[in-house]
Amino acid sequence: MPLRETLTRIDADLAAGRVPVARQRLRGLVSSFPYDLTLRRRLAEVHRLYGDAAEAGRWMYLEEDRNADETAAFEARYASPGWRMKALAWQGPEAKAATVFAEEQLVAVRTACAEELGHPVDWNDPASYQDDLEGEHEAPSEPWTVGGVLAGVGCLVAVIGFLAIWVNGLVALFD
Repeated sequence: MPLRETLTRIDADLAAGRVPVARQRLRGLVSSFPYDLTLRRRLAEVHRLYGDAAEAGRWMYLEEDRNADETAAFEARYASPGWRMKALAWQGPEAKAATVFAEEQLVAVRTACAEELGHPVDWNDPASYQDDLEGEHEAPSEPWTVGGVLAGVGCLVAVIGFLAIWVNGLVALFD
């Protein structure tokens, strides 16, 4: 799907309250267009709707006007340089960054990871920084947020509602 069409759908999803769908679409766009800082910024805005400072900080990490508390939350959740490399989902050389600040951030994370591991690492070769992720089976996390709990409860209510309709349909079918 073309970028403009996907962004239009994201706007419609957000207007309709389908925040998880918008978040997923944006994540896909960031994966497809890793150098587009505006997409990362929009993804950070969506994570703010959930009250997830660490994820907002993750997606604003390459921006000079980032929020210091969000950056600190990101760095605490993804405590090692290897986890940060993985979390930033960058592809290619740092020189493709849209701003000097973003390039400097990427170089700093890659350099810290290489120094910690004692060998060169490459954004395009996750195996090169995989050693820094050993012993971990999933990304680090922090306690639940109110927004995250509310989103989870909303999903649970939707599933229960669907099941109730389905069961009522079955009952009506056999009456």
